[in-house]
Amino acid sequence: MAVIPEIGNSTREERKQYIRKQFQCRADCDNCGLCKIYRGKDLEQVYADYIEGVRSFADIAREYR
Repeated sequence: MAVIPEIGNSTREERKQYIRKQFQCRADCDNCGLCKIYRGKDLEQVYADYIEGVRSFADIAREYR
């Protein structure tokens, strides 16, 4: 997995691209598990506060563990 862009050292677009790239649908639901972990929610919505620079990626990810 790529290095997570820190809010203070990245742009909104870089954070958005990170989410898009890291959480692409793999069309292999039995082996992926992203939909189950994030309860079928759109990942850009889940990580909207991170993308906007409001909360860290880790803070949001902890909510889904």
